[in-house]
Amino acid sequence: MPDQARLSTKSTKPAAVTGPQKMTPSEAFVETMAVNGVTDIFGIMGSAFMDAMDIFAPAGIRLIPVVHEQGAGHMADGYSRVSGRHGVVIGQNGPGISNCVTAIAAAYWAHSPVVIVTPETGTMGMGLGGFQEANQLPMFEEFTKYQGHVTNPARMAEFTGRCFDRAMSEMGPTQLNIPRDYFYGEIKAEIPQPSRLDRGPGGEKSLNEAAALLANAKFPVIISGGGVVMGDAIEECKALAERLGAPVVNSYLHNDSFPASHPLWTGPLGYQGSKAAMKLIAQADVVVALGSRLGPFGTLPQHGMDYWPKNAKIIQIDADHKMLGLVKKISVGICGDAKAAAVALTQRLANKTLACDATRAERAVTIQAEKDAWEKELDDWTHEKDAFSLDMIEEQKKEPGNYLHPRQVLRELEKVMPEDVMVSTDIGNINSVANSYLRFEKPRSFFAAMSFGNCGYAFPTIIGAKVAAPHRPAIAYAGDGAWGMSMMETMTCVRHNIPVTAVVFHNRQWGAEKKNQVDFYNRRFVAGELDNQSFAGIAKAMGAEGIVVDQLEDVGPALKKAIDMQMNHGKTTIIEIMCTRELGDPFRRDALSKPVRFLDKYKDYV
Repeated sequence: MPDQARLSTKSTKPAAVTGPQKMTPSEAFVETMAVNGVTDIFGIMGSAFMDAMDIFAPAGIRLIPVVHEQGAGHMADGYSRVSGRHGVVIGQNGPGISNCVTAIAAAYWAHSPVVIVTPETGTMGMGLGGFQEANQLPMFEEFTKYQGHVTNPARMAEFTGRCFDRAMSEMGPTQLNIPRDYFYGEIKAEIPQPSRLDRGPGGEKSLNEAAALLANAKFPVIISGGGVVMGDAIEECKALAERLGAPVVNSYLHNDSFPASHPLWTGPLGYQGSKAAMKLIAQADVVVALGSRLGPFGTLPQHGMDYWPKNAKIIQIDADHKMLGLVKKISVGICGDAKAAAVALTQRLANKTLACDATRAERAVTIQAEKDAWEKELDDWTHEKDAFSLDMIEEQKKEPGNYLHPRQVLRELEKVMPEDVMVSTDIGNINSVANSYLRFEKPRSFFAAMSFGNCGYAFPTIIGAKVAAPHRPAIAYAGDGAWGMSMMETMTCVRHNIPVTAVVFHNRQWGAEKKNQVDFYNRRFVAGELDNQSFAGIAKAMGAEGIVVDQLEDVGPALKKAIDMQMNHGKTTIIEIMCTRELGDPFRRDALSKPVRFLDKYKDYV
């Protein structure tokens, strides 16, 4: 029998077990998580893992129950992205686990070291079509870096440890699949100590080639990517940029990868990004993609500009060699850690006379001029000016109530963002426009659904982020469509005292797709309208605070009040912004074209 001290409900964390010991598989599982520093797990309780769950508390592990398992997966993602440590999610076998697929896919594209624990049908019932039976490994095969399937109870600690190690070494989700009957019995096991890679700067040859290109560059530009955030390489990126006098652009949806107050910062590339960043990278003769896979959606033409420099030499630095040259043709590929590689390049350039030194002052003037021009354009860009948006603005003047221009709202929110803020954004039209307005001073501050682009991402992700960093203000941006997929997690915040703030842009439509119907389908609107109830009222019914904002001068004070409620009173607040139906640039212009019809009954639908 297990020692009674280990079954105590006291929160005192027991000392880690060392050497081979007699224990249950549940104890081996829990002890291995504990030695990997796990203190929080997101999920919904279930009979499949109840024996292990029974001893979470004495091991110092808190299970945070959620409303829906997809939310649990996103919370584990947000927790991981803020802390730099594992996020862990668990659920009942079958439907509880299948509910997590979307969230794990989002974590995969965010390179988050999330471990999803998937208890499975018992071994004696597999293949019989029993209750909640599912083949759970294929579900996650595309979205995990490693899948550990416990093949014998005696190997529980081994597979658990390997999943936690691989999540960190591969920088992505891993799956730990455990037949539910394997939690029981008596085994002899040794708890494996965590193994972490010591990453280097890359090969000498490729580093020397990159340094030679930079030494001769006349207009170098640095792309600071997600690898800079994950590698804690902000200071090293700054040092390289300052040595070169190079403008720094954020890669798409990594607005926190370089401090916005730095004179060389120019803003993000990609959809609804910074014109200053795009105009400057268009002038580059050498581009350093530091910790970036150069994903295709993050370099698409935007604002009418095909800005990617066609003749520039590209130096790509990524810890995953499979990403080098995958999307863009490169001149030098460095398989290395962003931090170490930046240091190595800076050292190689330290005592050299660089071609770009002669134009440093001129380039600084150009950088500042482009930034000033973009800031003025944003100040003056109070509303969308396409024909449809102007029509909608006029139409809404006839409706009761007042409706705010989204761009003006985003600018007001930007002005009062608290120091050390964390912001998550959902997918959608207004959230994408927010890309131009969100600026950060430190890493691990901005979270978006990345390439998977799933709705319902932002709110549960910021909940997980808040659990990891309760001392930091946490804000989620969501449109009304995406909010409908995630607002039930407000109850998680209230039930478990996890105070956050959500800003919901209420424009009564699926805006991103509706703009495609405007531009490509002659305003034939299908399934794009949303008839919503009061989101602030629903928030109050769930035990949170709710604020409706329909005057521009109230936007800043509403956010300040919500943050005060969050940080000083432990309250979650939902701010409902009543927005016009105007729309930004189409979301997928690259994937659509004008329709062609051949059958007579569809001839008018062109």
